[in-house]
Amino acid sequence: MIDLEIAQNGLWTITINRPDKANSLTEAMLTELAEIAERAQQARGLILTGTGKVFSAGADLDEARAGLATSPVWERLSNAMASIPCLKVAALNGTLAGGANGMVLACDIRIAVASAKFFYPVMKLGYLPQPSDAGRMAALIGPARTKMILAAGQKISAQEACNYGLVDRIVEPDALMDTAQDLLAHSLEARPEIAAGILRMCR
Repeated sequence: MIDLEIAQNGLWTITINRPDKANSLTEAMLTELAEIAERAQQARGLILTGTGKVFSAGADLDEARAGLATSPVWERLSNAMASIPCLKVAALNGTLAGGANGMVLACDIRIAVASAKFFYPVMKLGYLPQPSDAGRMAALIGPARTKMILAAGQKISAQEACNYGLVDRIVEPDALMDTAQDLLAHSLEARPEIAAGILRMCR
C-alpha cells in the first residue's frame, strides 16, 4: 500500500496507495513510510503523493481507536522526512487530514489540486497533535492561522491554504506530477552538496 519508485537520476517517488480507504494510514503503512524516509538520505529529490481523490484521510479509524492516534510512529515519520537533505515536494492529489499533515509539513514545498481540503481535527477527537506538527505549521502560516486549524477545527480549501502559505501552488490534477518534477529539475541537476547547502540556508 506504499509504493516506492527510485529513478536513475536519484528522484524518489513515494505514493500512498490505498484509495479504497481514502489512503488512510495503518501502523504498518506508517512504519514502512518511516523506514523509506530513513533510507532516503542519498535521494537527490523526493516526491510524496497519493492515489485517487484523497491524499490521506489520516489514521485508519479502527487502528486509531486501538491506539494508533497517539503512537510515536507519526513523529518518527515526520522527523525522518524532515531530516532528508534533498528537496522534498508534497504533491497533494486531494484532501489532507489528521496526522497525515505531519509528513507533508516536513516537506519543503507543497502543491495541491484545487479540490483538496485541509483539516486536522485533533480537538474534536480528543487528542493532542504530534509534537512537531503544530510548530512546523505555525512556522509556515503563523500562530493564529494554526489555531484556526488545530484549535478551531476549521476545514480550509486549497485556495485558502495557498493564501495562508500552507500550500505553495495550486495545479490542475493532470499536471500535478509534471509540476512536482519541474520543481525538482534544478536540484536533481545540481551537485548534492550545493542543493543540500541551499536548503540549509533557507531554514
